Amino acid sequence: MPTLLIADDHPLFREALRGAVQRVMPGVKLHEADSVDALYALVDAHPDADLLLMDLNMPGAQGFNALVHLRALHPQLPVVIVSAREEPAVMRRALDHGALGFIPKSADSDTIGEAIGVVLEGERWAPEEAHNAPATSRDEQEIAQRLRDLTPQQFKVLQMLGVGRLNKQIAYDLGVSEATIKAHVTAILRKLGVTNRTQAVLAAGRLAVDPDGIVLPLEEAE
Repeated sequence: MPTLLIADDHPLFREALRGAVQRVMPGVKLHEADSVDALYALVDAHPDADLLLMDLNMPGAQGFNALVHLRALHPQLPVVIVSAREEPAVMRRALDHGALGFIPKSADSDTIGEAIGVVLEGERWAPEEAHNAPATSRDEQEIAQRLRDLTPQQFKVLQMLGVGRLNKQIAYDLGVSEATIKAHVTAILRKLGVTNRTQAVLAAGRLAVDPDGIVLPLEEAE
């Protein structure tokens, strides 16, 4: 039987999704995560999983960044976004950033089963309006490609910059020296093609679902 991963920070929705999946796929093996950090560990622990069902708005997700990062690290793992954000543009962006499907959280169990079946067959599934929405901008797709080049540690540092953490705070949180964090920041700036921390956060913010929520960092000498 297939192995599916579920990533959502709401226990009640994980339970509902688990039930919907089990109704259409009796005997399926399910593993769950409630945050992005837990999701990365879960995918590492189950590299041969058949499918990941992933919410967009988990703690640490920061828009489509986690999707892009996961697709770079685990290109063999099909990802389906399951989200309450049902705007056609959001659904289209998810597909353009590597998701093989988008299931609205309002979908019934029959629709969920249909979507999972289609994706497991290697095809894409999303509501019709997602395919009719304008394609994601070239600038946003170029930033996504640059993010794919970041190492896992560099990506983690960028995420922490995005919530306003200083170098010394990041170093403490990650258990490394401040000099190591400065080296990571220098590499991040180079790979993103920017010159300072604010520009790096703004670049990554191009993949935010809600750009108004971007937190600009304080500049530090690198």
